[in-house]
Amino acid sequence: MRGQQRLTVFIELCLKNRTLDECLTCLFLWVKQREGLLHLCCKKLKVLGTPLHKIKNILSMVNPDCIQEVEVNCRWRLPDLAEFTPFLGQMRSLHKLALSQVDVPHYISPEQKKEFVTHFTSQFLKLQHVQKLYMNCVSFLEGHLDQLLSCLMTPLKTLAITNCVLSESDLRHLSQSPSLSQLTTLDLSGTSLANLSLVPLQLLLEKVAGTLEYLDLDDCGIEDSQVNSILPALSRCFELTTFSLRGNPISMATLENLLSHTIRLNNLCLELYPAPRESYDAYGALCRRRFAQIGAELMGRVKELRQRKRILFCTACCPHCGHRAFYDLEVNQCSC
Repeated sequence: MRGQQRLTVFIELCLKNRTLDECLTCLFLWVKQREGLLHLCCKKLKVLGTPLHKIKNILSMVNPDCIQEVEVNCRWRLPDLAEFTPFLGQMRSLHKLALSQVDVPHYISPEQKKEFVTHFTSQFLKLQHVQKLYMNCVSFLEGHLDQLLSCLMTPLKTLAITNCVLSESDLRHLSQSPSLSQLTTLDLSGTSLANLSLVPLQLLLEKVAGTLEYLDLDDCGIEDSQVNSILPALSRCFELTTFSLRGNPISMATLENLLSHTIRLNNLCLELYPAPRESYDAYGALCRRRFAQIGAELMGRVKELRQRKRILFCTACCPHCGHRAFYDLEVNQCSC
């Protein structure tokens, strides 16, 4: 009845179809018919495929202050993200944002791109609680990471920039940002770092050595000299529990050096290392017998250095099935 306290309805929304299912259609009709009498509260919002105009209609019925976690994976273009951005700025309780598959169309000029990115990043100035930020396959970050980092109002606990392109200046801004001084999780997997100086990454690791628990550098194109440049900082990350370096083209000698540096990290529970270059032939094909031999040698080396917990030596992804073969106490082949 009008005049009574509003009814609060809690729901987790997963918008993955072009049309709403019967349950959600009924719910939103019920909310519209009782406007002012109902408080629709959604703490977790996933947007996985619903058209943008429907998303906007739905968000107009949800109290944005309730939303704490948002995941968007819709293969949007940058202008689509710009339309969603005003809603993001209203989510004052947001502490986790995961954004995937945002492309920059060819017809957008560099000036327009910068304007769109500025519009997006400026929304973080309104968000006081963001602690976890995931960016996967977003092509607008290159050359603009400083705009995003400078707008973060609180220290991040988790930063994942995966399958993206970063410039050397972006790496420098990573190491200089005060918002990244308390990271517990850093994931740069699939983001090419080939031919880039990793001195900024070394500086970042030094900064977060007292808090970092999870570090993923899979498939970054990291080579021997780059690994060696971060080893001193890595060996001081005493809180690290998980470390992954799979899919990077490093040599047997560098891998042995790496293992000797991680010996001091007593909290490490899971270590995932790449099969060294010597495991492959001149054409890049895996020599399984050679891989088994090298795996046994490396595992013996680990036993000499320290008590082994969970260590795997993994190959590059199989071109046929996409899985990796790995060596634990024997070779475990990929599914094909």
